[in-house]
Amino acid sequence: MVFMTGDLGFMALEPLQRVMKDRFINAGVAEQNMMSVAAGLSRQGFEVWAYSIAPFCYARPFEQIRNDIAFHNLPVKLVGNGGGYGYGVMGPSHHAIEDYGVLLCLPNMAVYVPVFDEDVAAVVPRVGNADRPCYLRLGRGEMSAGHEVPLYAPWRQLTSGDGPVVIAVGPLAGLYVAALASLEQARRPNLWALAELPLSLNPVPEALYRQIVGSPALCVAEEHVQRGSFASELMLHLAERGVGLPRVTHLHARFHHGEAYGSQAYLRRESGLGVDAMLEAVSCH
Repeated sequence: MVFMTGDLGFMALEPLQRVMKDRFINAGVAEQNMMSVAAGLSRQGFEVWAYSIAPFCYARPFEQIRNDIAFHNLPVKLVGNGGGYGYGVMGPSHHAIEDYGVLLCLPNMAVYVPVFDEDVAAVVPRVGNADRPCYLRLGRGEMSAGHEVPLYAPWRQLTSGDGPVVIAVGPLAGLYVAALASLEQARRPNLWALAELPLSLNPVPEALYRQIVGSPALCVAEEHVQRGSFASELMLHLAERGVGLPRVTHLHARFHHGEAYGSQAYLRRESGLGVDAMLEAVSCH
């Protein structure tokens, strides 16, 4: 195993560096080169993990990921920290709101978006054992107080009711649990958390198909722009299978540029991804 970092992780990765010794490589502020070196090491049989702040992990070295890793189906593990608006106060250069849409345009790519902090221990071995390029999108995932984190699975139903179906990608699902669970049974949505993409590698559960067909509405929430989104993939997937669609609402990232930047929570609210926006979306049906 080799771990590579693009000059990041100070005051955090030192324990890993001490354990891995020469297998821990600081590639410097040279992410394009880091990806080409990662591809070469992978071709020689090493298990390679390449880590950076998310936009510097997928956007700056995109050509090298495309040509050197994806085209050769090399199982390099890309780790992007601060997915979505995780580095909100840093401004749009540090936002990663088009990351998995961009990477899933490439052949052979798989994406992992842990929902809760507790998921990481289960996701890392799945990424490590994958025989294809992978992108691990890390964010801050916290289950609402008073609710138990379920065992990891690519799809998990977090609330049950007679209301609309809600699918949230990654940590957003944990943000909504308490508010949606508090609704009365007739209005309470069936909330599903999604942690792995694309659908070709992670099929929609049969139970979710049945709920979508029988629901008055479907709401998809993701900290990602609309183009290249999971919602786009899901709509095409359902249409190709002849699944009748209810009314669809898509909550997504809208905030590349603005007059002010703030925390991840602030930018989520500005994009209409906060709890209030979700409650409004489900109450309309």
